[in-house]
Amino acid sequence: MSKTVLVTGGAGFIGGNFVRLLLNETDYAVVNVDALTYAGNLISLQDIEDHPRYTFVHGNICDEAVIQNVLNEYAPSSIVNFAAETHVDRSIQGADEFLQTNVLGVQALLKPVIAGNIERFVQVSTDEVYGSLGPEGRFTETTPLDPGNPYSASKAAADFLVRAAVNTYGIDACITRCSNNYGPFQFPEKLIPLMIHRASHGKTLPVYGDGQQVRDWIHVEDHCRAVLAVLERGKKGEVYNIGAENEIQNIEVVRTILTALDKPDSLIEFVKDRPGHDRRYAMDNTKISRELGWHPTVSFAQGMQATIDWYSNNAEWIQSIISKEYIRYFERQYGTASGT
Repeated sequence: MSKTVLVTGGAGFIGGNFVRLLLNETDYAVVNVDALTYAGNLISLQDIEDHPRYTFVHGNICDEAVIQNVLNEYAPSSIVNFAAETHVDRSIQGADEFLQTNVLGVQALLKPVIAGNIERFVQVSTDEVYGSLGPEGRFTETTPLDPGNPYSASKAAADFLVRAAVNTYGIDACITRCSNNYGPFQFPEKLIPLMIHRASHGKTLPVYGDGQQVRDWIHVEDHCRAVLAVLERGKKGEVYNIGAENEIQNIEVVRTILTALDKPDSLIEFVKDRPGHDRRYAMDNTKISRELGWHPTVSFAQGMQATIDWYSNNAEWIQSIISKEYIRYFERQYGTASGT
C-alpha cells in the first residue's frame, strides 16, 4: 500500500503543482487540506479531482479538529506544509491573518508530529526570511534570519518553531527556503502573472520604484521536485535552500514579457516603491545539490516562454478568478461558500 502525504495548502499555486507532481510521478496517496482563501482555487485541480489516490478536505490548518480527523481517517505518514498567506503587500496592509496562518497554523500542525503520529514534517518557507542581500554573495543555510516585512517575519517565526520542535522533541522535520516562483496557476496578484495579464490587454504595468530589485527566479516545477527530494531524502533537522541561479531585475522580467507579447515598453509605469522593499535575493544551492542530488532543470528563457504561453492559452482561468467563478465552483462542488 502506498504511503499517504498530507499536503496543506494544496489548492494554492505551489501546493497545487506539488499535488499534481505526487499524483503523476509517484505512488503516494495525497490528502489535500486547504482553507480556500482568496488564493486557493479548486478549478486549478479539476484535472485530478477524481484521481483514485487524491482526496480534498476543506479546512484550515489552525483547526486542530480538522487535522485530527484527517489523521484518524487517512493516517498520513508525512505532512508537507504549503499553507500560508504569502503576499507581501497584503501583509503590509494588515499582518493579523499572516500571524494566524503562518505562525499559529504551523504550531497546530506540529502538535501531531510531536505526539509521534507523523513520521516526517516538511515546512515550506521562503528566501525572504533572510532579508535583503547586498550586491555580492548568496544566501546559505547558515545566513542569519533578518526578515524585513510582516510576511517574512511570520515565516521566520514558523521556521523557529520547527527548529525548536526538532531540538526539544526530536521530531523528524526539514525546512525548505525557496526563491521567487513562477509558472502555471499562480494567482494574478504576483508580478509575472499580473504583468502578463495586463500586457495582454494593453494596460499599464505598474513597477515598484526603479524596478531594479533582483530576484532569483525558479520555475515552480523545479521547486516542487526539490521539495519532493527533501521529503524523501532530506536529513532530519536540516534546512535546504532552493534556487535556480537566475538573478534578474524585476524590470527585465517585465520587459521580457512585453517583448514576448509584442507590446511596447511605454506600457511600463513606475510607481512608488513598496515600504521596506528588499533589494536583492540570491540563493546558494550547494547543499541540496550535494546532499540530495537536486538541480534546477528549467532555464529562465524556457520557463518564461512556457509560462507566457500558458497564461495566453488559459485566459479563462484568470477570468474565473477575476469573476470569482472559482468561489461559485466550490459552492457547486461542496455546497457552501468559501474564499470570499
